[in-house]
Amino acid sequence: MNTILRVFKTFALCAVLATPVSAAADDPDFLTVSVGAFDLVQDHDQAVEFRAEYRSDKKIWIFKPFIGAMGTTDSAFYGFGGVLVDVFFGKRWVLTPSFAAGYYDNGDGVDLGHEIEFRSSIELSYRFDNRTRLGLSFYHLSNASIGDTNPGTEVLSVVYSIPLGSGN
Repeated sequence: MNTILRVFKTFALCAVLATPVSAAADDPDFLTVSVGAFDLVQDHDQAVEFRAEYRSDKKIWIFKPFIGAMGTTDSAFYGFGGVLVDVFFGKRWVLTPSFAAGYYDNGDGVDLGHEIEFRSSIELSYRFDNRTRLGLSFYHLSNASIGDTNPGTEVLSVVYSIPLGSGN
């Protein structure tokens, strides 16, 4: 009986994950821009962060690819690419976890211990009728201990996503 229950739970979870959310089906590509506080938590060397991302509407299972670039007022630069998932709560609220990897140059800012850095992010946005989104994102940037040091940093940003095209 235990095995049957586990099989049922696994099947139910897969069915939920594979079910498309109707609000997401018509979303187009996005140009996302943001401004935020770089090194917010650690406070090694706080700076203002500016970021731009291209978020594709194409899906690989539930994941959407994206690419972007970030710069700070301390001349740091981070170019990255990764995947994200849009999770809709009704028609208006969108939770977007994402993961990216890329090249980091600290400029005159925080030395994160390596040129290769990984970003894990969570974003909560409000979706308007014209599909634009306004929200907050929080992410952690670190080298996952591939460098001799791994101080990591956190960023809190205001995010605005502009739809490109009309969607599917």
